[in-house]
Amino acid sequence: MRWQDRALCAEIDPDLFFPDKGESTAGAKFVCRRCPVRQPCAEAGRYERFGVWGGLTPDERRQQRKEEAS
Repeated sequence: MRWQDRALCAEIDPDLFFPDKGESTAGAKFVCRRCPVRQPCAEAGRYERFGVWGGLTPDERRQQRKEEAS
């Protein structure tokens, strides 16, 4: 079974995970915190430019990559 098949977000409107600029990501992050496949999702979305992946926004993913590179 693929990790995507166990993701909580598969049962929710995807728009929640792709908010418009300035909109809150709190709802998406709430779902991600409870998700059993948060880690593989974060890894899959590591270089995605948009959306909340594994509970991380694009800015948070960029910061994480920066910290890992230094």
